[in-house]
Amino acid sequence: MGIKSQVLAISTLAVTMLAGCQKSYTPVDTFKEADDPLALTAEETAQWDAVESGLHGAWGDTDLRYSRSTVPQDVSTEACEVVAWKGEKESAQLVLWSTDSVQGITCEIGDFRSDAGTLPGSIADAKFVRYTIADSLFSVGKSTRLMPDMLDSLKTFDMDGKTVRPMWITISVPENATAGVYNTDVTVKGVNGEKVVLPMTLEVQDHTLASPDKWNYHLDLWQHPTAVARAQGLEVWSDEHFAAMVPLMERLAAAGQKVITANLNKDPWNHQCYDGYENMINWTLKKDGTWEYDYAVFDRWVEMMMGLGIDEMINCYSMVPWNCELEYFDESKGEKVTVVAEPGTEIFGEIWEPFLLDFKKHLGEKGWLEITNIAMDERSPEAMDAAVKVLEKCAPEMGFALADNHKSYKKYTMMRDVCVAQGQPAEHSDIEARRDQGYKTTFYVCCGPLYPNTFTYSQPFEAELLGWYGLAWDYDGMLRWAYNSWPADPQVDSRYGNWSSGDTYLVYPYNRSSMRFERLIDGIEAAEKVRALRAAGVDVSGVETVLEEIRNSNVNDPKQPWQAVTKKARKALNEASRK
Repeated sequence: MGIKSQVLAISTLAVTMLAGCQKSYTPVDTFKEADDPLALTAEETAQWDAVESGLHGAWGDTDLRYSRSTVPQDVSTEACEVVAWKGEKESAQLVLWSTDSVQGITCEIGDFRSDAGTLPGSIADAKFVRYTIADSLFSVGKSTRLMPDMLDSLKTFDMDGKTVRPMWITISVPENATAGVYNTDVTVKGVNGEKVVLPMTLEVQDHTLASPDKWNYHLDLWQHPTAVARAQGLEVWSDEHFAAMVPLMERLAAAGQKVITANLNKDPWNHQCYDGYENMINWTLKKDGTWEYDYAVFDRWVEMMMGLGIDEMINCYSMVPWNCELEYFDESKGEKVTVVAEPGTEIFGEIWEPFLLDFKKHLGEKGWLEITNIAMDERSPEAMDAAVKVLEKCAPEMGFALADNHKSYKKYTMMRDVCVAQGQPAEHSDIEARRDQGYKTTFYVCCGPLYPNTFTYSQPFEAELLGWYGLAWDYDGMLRWAYNSWPADPQVDSRYGNWSSGDTYLVYPYNRSSMRFERLIDGIEAAEKVRALRAAGVDVSGVETVLEEIRNSNVNDPKQPWQAVTKKARKALNEASRK
């Protein structure tokens, strides 16, 4: 069954009363999750045997993932305490379990009430968390476990017996909310009368978080338009394809994304993902030996993204694609031709110089020249030398962007957008010098390090920890490949190739978020809040103490108490915000 046929059908409740006061019920139509490859231990089986019949629920921890097959531990029925600024988005995790199957589960969130007034329950949204096959930290490439990750758009869910089902609750605090402590109840019901009611408090602090388009955090998650077309069964670059990308990219804009990912020619990463990158610019070598370039798709893509508020940079990959292949249509031959243009060779200049001259002209006409960068990913110093030479000759008005694992930023000080490998930190003096020139310096994680990261086996707090790490080292933001380079069926199996599971994407087809994407946003919001408090002269010494602890520790060591450090940082920020 393909993704399109598997997804998002919401159940219908028939209210016909039957004997015994039971309701007839149509099961939820949704995809089948994979079986759990891990067998229960004797102790885990005994834990299920001790569970009383009926639906059970409690508050879990947004820092953690809960197994589908084992009775959840360290959960609480006490009030879940959420702390947020006005304009901020915060999360809570509710965990359900039952020895019996429970049909037609729904969740209702009541109004938030306080002496300061009432906030409607509609500011909160509950989503069922779905399980996908994942690796584990020390056995990448093996089908070792199921991990909860995708936040489904189903409003009703059927739960099998002796299983666990998390629910992810997102609270979006209005900017005009009155500061104060609010109370509400979260009610989960089954169609046959099963019911769980859990209390929640929301502390709205007397600060306002700017809207994401005004955040200083420089977020660059690479987009993959072709993957959307394949996963949702659409023709590439059709009207339907562009329409399907809008809500997915709106979600990205709401995370504070600043950069548009575009490609200059054929797939710049040599099909390292399940889907290649379809051309955005079509090159034609005419019979008279001149070149013609069709920018129609490129223009439409950029205009769409800018219309959604992603408009700070256009990073175009790449003058040095991973296999150095370029593709064009040869009018004389009447066919497409693929050539290898290694940096420094004669053909490299012959093919790139006319393109850059024409591209520069086109960008100037569109008003995009000053925000467009020729971008490259982990290229060698020799390749960089050759590319920079041609770019400065033909289009010095354009900038350079680089995912840099060779400290090339020290040589090419004019690069507008430099992202260094997390394991090769930039010197702070270089960050400050570049910032003085208006340039961005960020860090990136990808297939490494194994920890902390945003894989489907990573614990969710690791995604937030990346925000604190960037703040500790004073980076302008972060980069990650990729936002949506999906494997064949990510909602069932998050693995692809030799990459760690979930490495190629953070969200799911049909505009569904994930636990790790939401927690990544938490880290970004934390960085924005700390910088806002510093600018306002608020005492954040407690936060600074935790940042110093991060700088003085090996963040890549999973044996260190990083969950506790993340909680400590969050607590210090909340305390500073009460001053």
